[in-house]
Amino acid sequence: MTIGIPLSAPDIGEAEIEAVTAVMRTNRLSLGPELGAFEAEMAAYHAVPEAVAVSSGTAGLHLALMALGIRPGAEVIVPSFAFVAVANAVAYVGATAAFVEIDPVTLNLDPARVEQAITPRTRAIVVVHTFGVPAEMDRIVTIARAHGLAVIEDACEALGAEYDGRKVGGFGDLAVFGFYPNKQITTGEGGCVLTRDRAMAERLRGLRNQGRPGTKAAAGTAGDGGRADWFEHDEVGYNYRLSELACALGRVQLSRIGEILVRRRMVAKRYDALLGGIAELELPPIDLPRRSISWFVYVVRLASHVAGAGPGVRDRVQQEMAAHGIATGRYFAPIHLQPAWRDRCGEMNLVSTESIACRTLALPFFNRITSNQQEEVAEAFAKVLGECKRL
Repeated sequence: MTIGIPLSAPDIGEAEIEAVTAVMRTNRLSLGPELGAFEAEMAAYHAVPEAVAVSSGTAGLHLALMALGIRPGAEVIVPSFAFVAVANAVAYVGATAAFVEIDPVTLNLDPARVEQAITPRTRAIVVVHTFGVPAEMDRIVTIARAHGLAVIEDACEALGAEYDGRKVGGFGDLAVFGFYPNKQITTGEGGCVLTRDRAMAERLRGLRNQGRPGTKAAAGTAGDGGRADWFEHDEVGYNYRLSELACALGRVQLSRIGEILVRRRMVAKRYDALLGGIAELELPPIDLPRRSISWFVYVVRLASHVAGAGPGVRDRVQQEMAAHGIATGRYFAPIHLQPAWRDRCGEMNLVSTESIACRTLALPFFNRITSNQQEEVAEAFAKVLGECKRL
């Protein structure tokens, strides 16, 4: 079976290749000037004082929880309808992930359910801006402040999204971005943590560099065995550094973010037009009040009357699409139902999460997808759904 239209594809041009090649001609491949420049540009784009680049979004979530002092015995509110990293990071610090229901329209944490889930052990809320749709940050921050809780924005899918005219990443105590190749911009692997607190940023820089003091672990101070302070460590840390090559790639990608967001919105709107007449589908909202969506993926839902025809309908649709040479993805399997987490969670009542998750399917979505490819996807999808309905 040959896949002709992939689910995602990075958008790398000559400028990116030249920037990475230029770094390879130097003797600074880690903790050099590209790191400092990338961090400064991420901070400026989001209008916050500090950005700390790390090796992945998952690493960023881990360090954010550590920097906030989340420890064993604490509870952290997270959505179950999300990539598993959001819960894994909570487990890394020995805390308990408290899974909360989502809003059926935005697919983000439901603020009312968040407030109901708070207990004396709750210490933080991790808000995921799911699929690039901003969460209801004003209500969530208000709830958090009333209960003395920290707020981490998981904006790994939402670079450039806005809520009430402000870019996501500037609402919580900390925000985390990810740059995997399927994201709006990529560094290959990589992530970044934003904060308004300079002392917090210094702590994060130390933690990402084996627990060295932040001032000795900052960009532009790569160490070696000839420096005594390179072997001084204030605390147990991690190797979560982001290479100069990755930062150079990220800088060029970030410089193009405006055009990238416009292009991805155009792709989403074209899918909306092509698929709007298919009764078997529920399409994602193109516009939502107070929000500017940063399109990470285009995820449709099988209508209830189709998905309810029997178990495995979505799997059959996915298999038939693959037979047409078109990749699709199941976003997301609820975390609380996954083998790694079921025993930790016990019985949970997340009706909306489970109902929606079993009906979702992501279509091919990337910057350079062509109109012809989108038409091919839509035609195949309509045909496959019609066949499945008759089964």
